[in-house]
Amino acid sequence: MKDLVSVNQIDEKVFEDIHHYFQEYKKRYKDGETKISDLRGYSILLPFFEESTRTRTSFELAGKIMGADTINISGSSSSVKKGETLYDTIKTLEAMQSDFIVIRHSMSGAAHIVAKEVKSHVINAGDGANEHPSQALLDAFTILEKKGKIEGLKIVIVGDILHSRVARSDIKLLKMLGAEITVCGPWTMLPRHMETFEVDCITTDLDHALKDKDVAIFLRIQLERQKKVYFSTLNEYSIKYGLNQERVNLLKEDAVIMHPGPVNRGVEMQSELVYGDRSLILDQVENGLFTRMAIYRYLLESS
Repeated sequence: MKDLVSVNQIDEKVFEDIHHYFQEYKKRYKDGETKISDLRGYSILLPFFEESTRTRTSFELAGKIMGADTINISGSSSSVKKGETLYDTIKTLEAMQSDFIVIRHSMSGAAHIVAKEVKSHVINAGDGANEHPSQALLDAFTILEKKGKIEGLKIVIVGDILHSRVARSDIKLLKMLGAEITVCGPWTMLPRHMETFEVDCITTDLDHALKDKDVAIFLRIQLERQKKVYFSTLNEYSIKYGLNQERVNLLKEDAVIMHPGPVNRGVEMQSELVYGDRSLILDQVENGLFTRMAIYRYLLESS
């Protein structure tokens, strides 16, 4: 396995192998081993043609902890802004001869195209509204860490499903691992052919969707991807689809709340719930680091 560009590449064996490395690196780091030489002598190129803080920083820090040389290419300063095509970008990346290319791009399928054309290990850090496999892995690892299992859990994903690569990747991976998935949002923010996702329940009623769930994943409204208006006001959205304390009480007593970040406070959830007792949002951020370390290691060992 040279690249990780899609959740479709992850079966139970791949998941277990990456999870093993995740646990190893987290333990080593927590035990004080903050410098690891597993990628010493390797180079990581991070061409991010969309803005990112959490994902880019996580991949970069993971590489540095493992001893790799990391090079950032930001979209705001890249030749893409000057009219360079994806093909030109690929040829440029190939010429740099880096060992890993971690790419984020606004075009769905961009990472797949790059992976076919270069010898480097390519990791999809988000391509348009298509996929975000490393986010799905860290979400699954966080759930597994807190709940002890994924199979049989009732998980609800709430919000802007239509524009969310996180939703697409989470649904695929969590279903493969045996979870029961409900999706909830306004009809205008659900894909037209939602049945292709093979989820267990589709609803526009948030109160119904939250009832007796083990895990609730709230999504950020993707305003930057919306080319038309999908709801009248943010206040209306918050009233119908925002998480408040009353709605938290609909979940199981030991249920957890997640969000890929950044949170639109007061819209997707009330501010006091963002870092509340049920929230795993900071756990997701922390686990993102060890997940990306594990992905580097897995690709290196399995190719």
